[in-house]
Amino acid sequence: MSEKTALSIIGLKVKYGAIEALKGIDIEVKEGDVVALLGANGAGKTTTLRKISGLTEASEGSIQFYGKEITSMEPEKIAKLGIAQCPEGRQIFRDLTVEENLKVGAFTVKSSKQIEDNFERVYKYFPVLKERKGQTASTLSGGEQQMLAIARALMSSPKILLLDEPSLGLAPLIVQDIMNIVKEIKKEGTTVIIVEQNAAQTLKIADYAYVLELGTISTHGQAEELRNDPKLIEAYLGSH
Repeated sequence: MSEKTALSIIGLKVKYGAIEALKGIDIEVKEGDVVALLGANGAGKTTTLRKISGLTEASEGSIQFYGKEITSMEPEKIAKLGIAQCPEGRQIFRDLTVEENLKVGAFTVKSSKQIEDNFERVYKYFPVLKERKGQTASTLSGGEQQMLAIARALMSSPKILLLDEPSLGLAPLIVQDIMNIVKEIKKEGTTVIIVEQNAAQTLKIADYAYVLELGTISTHGQAEELRNDPKLIEAYLGSH
């Protein structure tokens, strides 16, 4: 495992009007790790991802991607550097085909060979998308649409993949599939930051985790240790 820091967040604060959604958080993401952001609704998890992607402004603090300051950078430039977000609620282009959606995901990739390789890669992860490549995205099931959203983000060859609630509203078997695919993505060297309500499943595939509560980090540590943390079990994992 690399000890290189892919992303560091230092003293990050984000305000929506008078409400402080993030109150000065610090997060470090090592290259090649799966890092989980856990917590209840309204804890600041999605805000953190949106800020990494440049979709919201910081009132204070710094975000560095491989040592490069990206805090005030525009979303397009951040995407070109190699950060791709798979947003909550999928946000696929429902009227386009599966293949057209994937092509849109590759908008930052200049090499046609690379795009071809990326198609091969995502069809290997998600064979069902290959079968359905000519179908319009609106005809896919919820699980297939989620797979398409992840595949579309991967089409940009990201160094870091941001996943926002990938298991939301999906059947347990599909959730298992998606978690297995996240493990595969990690194996191939992509760093993943995953926001999830499903803490038990996520901590099984994560290397490290941060728990957010009302815009602050209440605890963080190796995922394996947090899986056995009595307070965390009570709060998020249900009794085992």
